[in-house]
Amino acid sequence: MKHVFILSCCAIILSACVKNNPEPVWLSLDKWIIENQSDKMHNISDVWVYVDNKVIGVFELPCKIPVLTSGNKKIQLYPTIRNNGISATKKIYPFCEPIVLQMDLEPGKTYSIPLQTAYYADAQFTFTEDFSSNTIALDTDDLSNASITVGSDPDIAQSPGNGYGHIHLTTSDSLWLGYTIENMDLPSGKEVYLEIDYRNSNSLLTGVLAISSSEIKENPNISLNSQDPSDMIWKKIYIDLKEIVSYSTSAEYFKIYLRALLDNGDTEGDIYIDNINVVHF
Repeated sequence: MKHVFILSCCAIILSACVKNNPEPVWLSLDKWIIENQSDKMHNISDVWVYVDNKVIGVFELPCKIPVLTSGNKKIQLYPTIRNNGISATKKIYPFCEPIVLQMDLEPGKTYSIPLQTAYYADAQFTFTEDFSSNTIALDTDDLSNASITVGSDPDIAQSPGNGYGHIHLTTSDSLWLGYTIENMDLPSGKEVYLEIDYRNSNSLLTGVLAISSSEIKENPNISLNSQDPSDMIWKKIYIDLKEIVSYSTSAEYFKIYLRALLDNGDTEGDIYIDNINVVHF
């Protein structure tokens, strides 16, 4: 009888546990698609998930997420980047629209939600260079002994027929320094980003020039680390410029600069860049 009593108690406890822990709802999410982006490559690698305005978490895509709630719920999915290319620093990308849905969720069911977004209509692309012509919107500084050219090698280009910028460094041509030709009026206190695609066997430094009538202040920012020459791939990075722009209170306008110096110990290096954008509200 004692054993029967113990088994009965276990059954009651197990039944209570099942009732208190219902089957989750599953959200199945693939990769983001940006509808109004001429550059098909992006690196919106994650999704920030809210249900009824409560944070569920941030997840690397693709993923299948358990949600411990059901019924009529508001689902909010936000495009999320690795800010400045740092995987530990994930941020909702402010220029791309979230997905907001009202859904009836049933426990145990899986819901596949297409992740289609677009840049907000009021996102301003102050500077764009996609190397689609032989005229490059970057000035090469007189200190440079290397140059930038437009390449079209199909084995290197992101897609057939596309151009890209190419900087080849050697021990004799070891420095290239370039600036955006356009003088950019960038807003203080608002989101400002540099987007750039790159494929490189040599490091590349990005930075911002804050220019006024009395001075030119150089603000070195994010360095793009070199890749193994035998295994280079195209990558995309989103570089946060808000702090630099906001602290440059005396600047009348801004320029982006890129600096390539042959890495120590190397005899040559290649840098390929494409789809350079400066975007803000």
